[in-house]
Amino acid sequence: MANVDFSNRDSFGSKFGVIAAAAGSAVGLGNIWRFPYVAGESGGGAFVLIYLAFIFIIGVPVMLSEFVIGRKAQRNTFGAFKILAPGKPWFIIGIMGLVAAFFILAFYSTIAGWTLEYIVKAVSNGFKGQDTTIIFESFKTSTFKPLMWQFIFMFLTGWIVFSGVKNGIEKYTKVLMPLLFFLILLMCIRSLTLDGAAKGLEFLFKPDFSKITWGVVLEALGQAAFSLSIGMGALITYGSYIQKDNNLSKTALQVSLADTLIALLAGVMIFPAVFALGMDPQAGPGLVFQVLPELFMKMPAGYIFSIIFFILLAVAALTSTVSLLEVVVAFASEELKISRNKATIIGAIAIWLVGVIATLSFSDLSHVKLFDLTIFDILDYVSANILLPVGAMAIVIFLGWFFGKKLIFDELSNEGTLKMKFFGLFIFIIKFIAPIAILLVFLNSIGIIKF
Repeated sequence: MANVDFSNRDSFGSKFGVIAAAAGSAVGLGNIWRFPYVAGESGGGAFVLIYLAFIFIIGVPVMLSEFVIGRKAQRNTFGAFKILAPGKPWFIIGIMGLVAAFFILAFYSTIAGWTLEYIVKAVSNGFKGQDTTIIFESFKTSTFKPLMWQFIFMFLTGWIVFSGVKNGIEKYTKVLMPLLFFLILLMCIRSLTLDGAAKGLEFLFKPDFSKITWGVVLEALGQAAFSLSIGMGALITYGSYIQKDNNLSKTALQVSLADTLIALLAGVMIFPAVFALGMDPQAGPGLVFQVLPELFMKMPAGYIFSIIFFILLAVAALTSTVSLLEVVVAFASEELKISRNKATIIGAIAIWLVGVIATLSFSDLSHVKLFDLTIFDILDYVSANILLPVGAMAIVIFLGWFFGKKLIFDELSNEGTLKMKFFGLFIFIIKFIAPIAILLVFLNSIGIIKF
């Protein structure tokens, strides 16, 4: 393994900055948009219980694996494997993470842009007296507005990344993450004070074990991986900016707790209100952009809370898009020897251009399909169903079977200065449990096995 000095490399300046940035990467539309509707479709409490188990049994060890690789190498997701396994093809994992981050940000910026349109709609009281389904379909199938908002969101993302790790990503996420938490708490308080809210809490937290199927189990495992940003290169990249005196195990646990808390609060924010106002908890992906605007119109003080909700949705999206762009920028600046500023501009423009095609998949390019999938669908499918699970599986196999126990122990224990009570369990999980679990998710997602 090559010894490389990156002492002059930018890094996070504080422990809170590490947690805010890494949690910001994990916390996004996956928590506030995807988690509630998947929980709704999968039976509520039973799904939540299994999801929580997988977060801590599988999610934390895999996240910790990415942190170990990133900090040990002090390099981007591609360069890390070149340094840790020189002359061997493990760098392919880094390429997969890089492509996954690029693809995800391209289509994710489309949805992120929708949040900005909905902030404007909420402020102008544009939902009042309107059919929210028609509003949503009319907006996403138009040309100019979705492209405009996608461009603005990519510009905001590029602006933060352009400023650097400490003065950009850390600085802004230290503000954005507490803001997100405050806004979601406000929404939870409002939701819980509605008449009939208790039914929503019961749906979310009272497990109905008759709902548990193998399909629900794999859905919960997939959501846990998706929610924690596993396999997309962001955690390896962010791990490379973590200082050597930081307790990686503690950081991974704190980030996972923050991510899980936000997901659960999203459920508390949404389901009590959905049940109180007699709406369908199994509304699917349209829950946020179609059902919730209608819900806000029925809710006392709904005008104010609709504005708060879509602002928090945009904030959650922004903390994730920043981490995705950083994966690309770190690669370009370190491996292609481009200045960070140029790498940010080039990377943001390249992703934006692919994102334009993804955005137009709902309108002008909706007829362009491959295997009956639009360009947006292809980017989503390839990244979520292939690149992320395969990448995550390869990461734990690399760390568990090829990296060496002593190197892992030294990195986790900060060269023996920290006690490692659960080191043996961690090694067992990444060698045996995590690869098998992630393989099952992968085979299920591509349709080879079905339960």
